[in-house]
Amino acid sequence: MTDKNVTENFITHTIDEDLASNKHRKVVTRFPPEPNGYLHIGHAKAICLNFGVAADYQGACHLRFDDTNPEKESKEYALAIQQDIKWLGFDWQNKKFHASDYFDQIYAFAEQLIEKGLAYVDDQTPEEIRENRGDFNRSGVESPFRIRSVEENLTEFRAMKAGEFTDGSKVLRAKIDMQSGNINMRDPVIYRIKRMHHINTGDEWCIYPMYDFTHC
Repeated sequence: MTDKNVTENFITHTIDEDLASNKHRKVVTRFPPEPNGYLHIGHAKAICLNFGVAADYQGACHLRFDDTNPEKESKEYALAIQQDIKWLGFDWQNKKFHASDYFDQIYAFAEQLIEKGLAYVDDQTPEEIRENRGDFNRSGVESPFRIRSVEENLTEFRAMKAGEFTDGSKVLRAKIDMQSGNINMRDPVIYRIKRMHHINTGDEWCIYPMYDFTHC
């Protein structure tokens, strides 16, 4: 039995309410793929929804590549994604962006966190970080490098950016709570060293922000 009070499309219902109340004046959506593979049917559904809703409301849909991991991404995938979107009948016009377009700003945000005592450079190995993070039944253990001073962390992080350390030897972590019941909040890694050619920025960077930090 169908509840007559349930709208057939909760998305457009919410949009209609927001536009009517002037909460928002224009509909802007986005399709944010990572260029690390070819699109599948699930992506096609998201494309039709996001581009379709924007078109219905005379708005815009942005194509934004989440290109934060040069190890798995390629221009071949990025080109294929664009071709598939056009094959489905949609056009992002001049609204194509990359997470890497904002690498300078994201780096500046990371330095701000360090200056506020909210991030630190950790020299533990990936295995040590994983072990000390704990699990659902065991609290995390704070890194011995968590007590570094702001000045030392800034020096270390800038040296990471300058390419003075090997891949995997250091990471930047957010200083949150190693006792948190949410394991993802136990000082997550927000920057790592990766000497790899990037499809958009070339060899400009040897450190890259993690996906979650890029979306903060």
